Amino acid sequence: MWKIIPFSLLQSLLLAAGQLMLKFAMNNMSPYTGFWRFIGHEVTNWWWLGCGVTMGGATVLWLYIIKNFPFSIAYPLSCLSFVFGMIGAMLFLGEQIPLGRWVGIGLILVGAAFISR
Repeated sequence: MWKIIPFSLLQSLLLAAGQLMLKFAMNNMSPYTGFWRFIGHEVTNWWWLGCGVTMGGATVLWLYIIKNFPFSIAYPLSCLSFVFGMIGAMLFLGEQIPLGRWVGIGLILVGAAFISR
């Protein structure tokens, strides 16, 4: 079952990157000042494109994973996106991560190790 690990890591990384880009896209949204002006601004908000590409890539990879690996292993390993998401929040959003959340991330990693064996 070790063959699933690289696919799960990449899928989780793409998913977390997509969520981070969604956060940036939402932060860059302009206030609503009329429909066409709002749409015009959002079309040039490149974070939306990045979000779509990474989330689309994660979805295509997920389809490959669930077609070729047992779902009972694949689905629990998708929790690795939480690990990448929290690290991304710390690195790119400047969020402070308390010790309790690090303990939770450690438990997720231990659980993922048990599942993948």
